[in-house]
Order: sequence, then C-alpha cells, then structure tokens
Amino acid sequence: MVNPLKVVIAGCSGRMGHVLLECVFADSELVLHGALDRADNPQLGRDAGEQLGKLSGVNVVADIDLALKDADVLVDFTRPEASMSYLDACQKHHVKMIIGTTGFSVEQKLAIEVASKNIAIVFAPNMSVGVTLLINLVEQAAKVLNDGYDIEIVEMHHRHKVDAPSGTALRLGEAAAQGLGQALKDCAIYAREGVTGEREAGKIGFATLRGGDVVGDHTVVLAGIGERVELTHKASSRATFALGALRAAKFLNDKNAGLFDMQDVLGLR
Repeated sequence: MVNPLKVVIAGCSGRMGHVLLECVFADSELVLHGALDRADNPQLGRDAGEQLGKLSGVNVVADIDLALKDADVLVDFTRPEASMSYLDACQKHHVKMIIGTTGFSVEQKLAIEVASKNIAIVFAPNMSVGVTLLINLVEQAAKVLNDGYDIEIVEMHHRHKVDAPSGTALRLGEAAAQGLGQALKDCAIYAREGVTGEREAGKIGFATLRGGDVVGDHTVVLAGIGERVELTHKASSRATFALGALRAAKFLNDKNAGLFDMQDVLGLR
C-alpha cells in the first residue's frame, strides 16, 4: 500500500480550513500531518478535528517549523502576508505548496515564482475544476468574438472577502485579454463613476458585488449587437475549492520543483 500524502493545512480554524479538514479526513490517500493557525487563535493546542467531531491526533499550532517537519505538502488559503511566511518555511523544509490565497502584489507573485525553482508549487486563484474549465472557455470565446463584442466580468462574494476584484475574476480577465491578443493591464476597467463617455472598444470591464454568504459567483459577458454570450460559474460550497486543492496536492507528488496551476493539474495544457 502506498503511504498517504502528509498534508499540512494553514488557517485550519477558518471556514476554508474546516472544509479542507473534512476532505482530508474523507480521503484514504491523504493524512493530516499538521494544522496551522495564528498565535492568537483560541483553538491553539486543541485537536484540529475537534470542531468537526473527529479527533485527528494533530493539534493546532502556530509554530510553522513544527507543523512542516517531515510533511509532504502545505495547503494555504489564508492572506498574502501569511502566505509569504509559509512560502519561506516550505523552502526551508523542502515542503511542496498549494496556494489558493488571492490578493498578492506583483512583488509577492514574483517571490512565489522564484520559490518554485526550489520547491513544487500549484498557484491558482481558484482551485475549482469548473472554474478552470471556464478559464479555457473564456479565452476561446474572446478569440472567436474578438470583433464587435464587449467583455464585462461580474463577480459576487460573501461580505467577509477583503480583496476586489476577486483573484478568479482577474484570472478570467487575463484569459479574455489573451484571447484578444492583449495584456489585461492595458485594457482593464475596474471602476466607472459619473460621466464616463461611451464604452471604448477592446476594453474589459469589471463589476464587484459583496454581500451575505455567497461562496463565489462569476459571469463573463460578451455583448455584441443583437446578442450576448454569458459564461457563468456559481460555487455553492467551498468543497469544490478544497477538492481541487487536494487534487493539486496529489498532482505534485512526483514533482520536485516548478510552478504549476490548475490547468496543469487537469491536463488542459
């Protein structure tokens, strides 16, 4: 029997952390090896599975080095600042990393790229299999409907999300821009207010909605004269992201270094 993959979960006491724990517990190919959270978290020192009614034998800790010792892979859906600390520690311990965190700066993204020369990393703003397929479809649609069609991206998330537009919306924008043969930075419109004038051709607009407990909705609209095409993905559970992330962890099992995304994990490139 093949030894199960030893997984460390960052932010294990949060909403996404709970779903990741449930998915790891349910997968015979994985075993919980470490559980990380902030030093001020009240769950520190308690069994990571306690809140789910399943004791795991792994306590929640804030000590990154302790959690990563002899681990195979760290799964991170936290905040950029925390992710950078985890990135440094993973390099130190030669632990692979799954990064689902969003809101990184250009400099932080570069740091992830540099780190991937030393360890294997899957970095994607959305780990959903469906969203990964949507990214491909958006690029194809933009390539075909590249004349006379306006592209707008609308996303909605729960009230607790701190970055906007979402990382997924930005990735969809990048796919659309690539289909148009452009760079997103040269054609993105992130806000409109007041007298903006007529819409300029070739631009990609973004609209951000926040409210309630919406897990994540994304729609790419390609609007032409007399018709429009809408490509939509709606996530009803965080399990879709957790399952994708753990699929990515298994994908890295035979990788020593390199930077990958969900397109690689699903064999779409």
